[in-house]
Amino acid sequence: MVIPLMKQADEQGRDERAALHFGAAWAEGTACAVDARRALRAFLAHAPHIGRVPVPDPVVLDAELVVSELVTNAVRHAPGPCGLTLSWSDEELVVTVWDSSVEEPVVRERDARRFGGHGMHVVHAVSSSVVVTVGDDGKRIVVRIPCKPAGDPLGPGRRTVLPTSLSGHTPQP
Repeated sequence: MVIPLMKQADEQGRDERAALHFGAAWAEGTACAVDARRALRAFLAHAPHIGRVPVPDPVVLDAELVVSELVTNAVRHAPGPCGLTLSWSDEELVVTVWDSSVEEPVVRERDARRFGGHGMHVVHAVSSSVVVTVGDDGKRIVVRIPCKPAGDPLGPGRRTVLPTSLSGHTPQP
């Protein structure tokens, strides 16, 4: 069950430079990555309807990976409720996932023979920063995903961790 926290997109949309915000919270045992990805896609899809530049598809794919990984980790490793907040400006998408666990996520050593345990590497690969804040009531993970990567050989907004054969983009010489 998703409990909307805020929907500021319509009100904020009047100022083209203002960041758009969205939040959702799930009660214990009700969160799933599918709902979180749907919320992300709906939030990002709203931007063109209020006159904002759409988020580039590769950035949306990267954001879906981040949201899926962080919410899945919250479901697997944290008892209690969890939540997702999103903030998007033309320069970056900020994804925040909070849960009730006080344990920081573990970035395991890379091992191509191991199935699973690579998600936090993906989160770090697609983001400009990952900040984990632990408090008495749980943790908050804030991930910043650039929408206009500087110096990207594929061009602004076209970077993705997916192989080019899967992302539908052909590298330019």
